[in-house]
Amino acid sequence: MSQIEIRPALAGDREPVLAFCASTWEWGDYIDQVWDDWMENLAGQLLVATVDQQLAGIVHIQLLNETESWLEGLRVNPDYRRQGLARALNEAAMVEAMRRGATTIRLAVDSHNVASIELSESMHMRRVGDFALYTARPFTTPPSRAPQQPVRLATLEDLDMIIDYLNASNIFPLVGGLYYVKFQALPITAEFLEQKINSQQIYLLQRWERLDGLAIAEIRRENQQQRLSVGYLDGTTIEAISFIAYNLRRHLSELQLEQVRVYAPETLLIHDAFAGVEYDTDHAIFCTYERSLE
Repeated sequence: MSQIEIRPALAGDREPVLAFCASTWEWGDYIDQVWDDWMENLAGQLLVATVDQQLAGIVHIQLLNETESWLEGLRVNPDYRRQGLARALNEAAMVEAMRRGATTIRLAVDSHNVASIELSESMHMRRVGDFALYTARPFTTPPSRAPQQPVRLATLEDLDMIIDYLNASNIFPLVGGLYYVKFQALPITAEFLEQKINSQQIYLLQRWERLDGLAIAEIRRENQQQRLSVGYLDGTTIEAISFIAYNLRRHLSELQLEQVRVYAPETLLIHDAFAGVEYDTDHAIFCTYERSLE
């Protein structure tokens, strides 16, 4: 009978793991880009599974704050699949998250990855939202379109208005009430909004003396690019969403950034709004799952 062990990753595990991850997708995998960070980050734990002392799978658990955890990077060597390793790795990661004080765990999975979706649901995780990625580069020529009204940075005086807006939003529940960054997500709470306002990372569109849309964004270096990462974008109409997306793209040159990338639900309203200001998408949809650990 095979002997299965799950343990923290060691430096010497890197090359064998990268070898069986090399063909995860047609283009390869991203594990080689994050391995060192996952090994060194004290707020997370990289776990490996061995079968008869042979490396057979990995998973990473990340603590995003004192109570929120994120599950990512689940991989199983094709030679060792259908032996329950994926479930065992996820369960070990959940135990590690609880040991560190997490009360919630989440993950994101491609909507076409049926096996991972079935595994998540069998482990009592519930689907709380979906998102797709929309990207655009700076305008190559100065935009001729004149803004009807500029998007502005939020202040703490706007906090109650923002909360009221999100409570009535149709988009907010579609993404699980979450802010996405680095393919991870945190709940958008009053405390979170206050932090983002203080960091000057919330942009508001006000028209006719009411809030008509907003974006929460931060500058990040990802994949050797300086990006404006928009983790949440909302608007009451196609026009409002399009106008905010247009303004974010227009500001790329001023911020000396190479790309804007938006996490947003793949709805007809969102799709038409972004298409109107020439954002690209590959139409891949990711499902976010959540489970309480209490």
